[in-house]
This record gives sequence, structure tokens and C-alpha cells, in this order.
Amino acid sequence: MSTRALLACGGVAGPLFVLVVMIQDYTRPGFDPRRHALSLLSLDDPGWIQIANFAVTGLLYVACAVGLRRALRPGRADTWGPLFIGAFGAGLVGAGVFRTAPGWGYPQGAPPGLPVETSLSYVLHGVSFLVVLLSLIGACFVFARGFAARGERGWAISCAVTGVALPVIYVLSGVLSGGGTDPRPFSLLLRALALVGWSWASLVAVRVMSIAAPAH
Repeated sequence: MSTRALLACGGVAGPLFVLVVMIQDYTRPGFDPRRHALSLLSLDDPGWIQIANFAVTGLLYVACAVGLRRALRPGRADTWGPLFIGAFGAGLVGAGVFRTAPGWGYPQGAPPGLPVETSLSYVLHGVSFLVVLLSLIGACFVFARGFAARGERGWAISCAVTGVALPVIYVLSGVLSGGGTDPRPFSLLLRALALVGWSWASLVAVRVMSIAAPAH
């Protein structure tokens, strides 16, 4: 597979994920995106759609990581950046393989508040999310350094700003929701985190694709 094709995988991954989530948000019976975290889409009969969405998006980002490794010149920033993107993709695959637990009234019959189930799948879903978040934050700052070294100040700043925004959004999702007890800010802010993080990763892939010489 060519380097540009691998990078293109990353370019389409973010928009694909968001589109599939949005379609489910407004077509899934009993699901309210203002109250229900997107991971809950993995539950109930149509849950396979979101499971596949996590897995396919993750694999696309893993492919993108291979393309980034090929396209970028050797150096600390250019070594760690692709590794972080690869870990981000692997975390998304894990989030699909390991499902969250019912909660916030979804699916029907679920507890009205936080999930009460403590299954291994639920725990590993949370671990996968942390891998996603920490990998994205690491990638942001590594690529900020890489773009700065290339004299691309605007891209360097946008990477650094994203790297700060992601943990801030995550912390706010916990603080404003009372640790997840209020589902509205919890769901909306985690969706904002996904939109910002996934979009940033896809934009970086497109940027590297635009400056990389055709190869392989």
C-alpha cells in the first residue's frame, strides 16, 4: 500500500467516525445524544454498528501511523508521533472490542445513573479510552515540536492548543457532570473531545500527505 494511501486512511477516519455516530444518534430508538455517551451505542441489538465504527476507525489510524512513519524524516519527534497515532488507533479498536456497561437509562431497563456493572469488558473499555486520550495528547505535543522544527508555526501552535484542549475538556466533563452523575454535560463534552481529537489526527494526516513526496 502506498504511503499516500496509508495517510489517506487517517484523513478519512475522523470524518467517517463522526458521520456514523451522528447517523446513529438520530436514528437509534430511545437514544438521546444529549444524555447518552456515544460508547452506549455499542449496546443493544444494533450495537455492532458502533463496535465496527470503533474498530474500523482504529485500524484506519493504525494504517495512517505506518504512512506517517514512512513520510516523515528520521528524528525523535517523527519517531514518536507515528507511534502515538498507532496507539490511539489501537485504543479505538480496544474500545470496540470491550464494550461499556448500560447506564443513564440506555438501553431500556438500564440504571438511570452511572453504570453499576463492573465487568472486565467495562473496565477494559475505560482503559482503552485512557489509551486513546493519552496517546492523542502525546501526539499533539510531539507533532507540535515536529512542525515547529520545519518552520510551520501555525500547525505547531494548533497542535499545542489541541494538546491542551483535550485534557481540559476531559476534566471539565467530570467536574461539570459531578463525576458522570449528570449525563448531559458528560455526554456532550466527551463528544466534543472526540470531535476535536479525531479531527486533529485526520487533519495532520492530510497535512503530511500534502507535503510528502510521492513514494512507495
